[in-house]
Amino acid sequence: MRSHVLSNLKYIFILGITSITLFNSIVYYSLQFTQVISGVLMISTIPVMIIFFSSLLKIEKTNFYQIMGVLFSMLGVIAIITQINEEKIRELRFNKGDLSIIIAMLSWALYSALLKKKKLELSQFSLLQIIISSGLLCLLPIYLVEMSQGYYVTLEKPFVLTLAYVVLFPGLASFICWIKGIAIIGANRSGIFLHLMPIFSTIMAILIFGEEFMIFHLIGAILIIVGIILSSKGRRT
Repeated sequence: MRSHVLSNLKYIFILGITSITLFNSIVYYSLQFTQVISGVLMISTIPVMIIFFSSLLKIEKTNFYQIMGVLFSMLGVIAIITQINEEKIRELRFNKGDLSIIIAMLSWALYSALLKKKKLELSQFSLLQIIISSGLLCLLPIYLVEMSQGYYVTLEKPFVLTLAYVVLFPGLASFICWIKGIAIIGANRSGIFLHLMPIFSTIMAILIFGEEFMIFHLIGAILIIVGIILSSKGRRT
């Protein structure tokens, strides 16, 4: 296995840089400045970017149903986060966080497309381990620069609990599921499922915070589900 990893080291480091080094760090940085609504809007463009990179790099063919699926599901996302309210759209303000999060979206889309480009002779867990290791290695210089500027980690309970959650769920669990999903159905179809995030967020808000289920939630959910169904039709890879 060592020789196989070494022979594909460049490819592995590209995966690590695009996913761990760039996407993860830039998203957390961007959300300090951008609106949550703006962030979700940016994330909803990832499926389009994945289709673009897959076509550009000749990794996966795109069909009419996938394009229509992206359009329908994106309309669903917009319906949920804007509450079909013109005023909410007008209130959107863009700042430096919006520009940096676009870079993060491009990075994740490229990572997703490249995952399908070459099949490594590794298990999903082994692949995840080397991707995270290579990404963290490339993050080390940035960490050292921040330390030199006086930014240190304080090991207190809130930090430990937050770190544990980020590592277990957005980190390990989501990454392994994403790798496995792309291996099974391809990058283009997998990307559409990112549009389920607003639906899950809505459900959690209703269950945890007692928020009210509104008509725009239903319209958005229907559009997203239609988009996912359309993207699964006429599959060409």
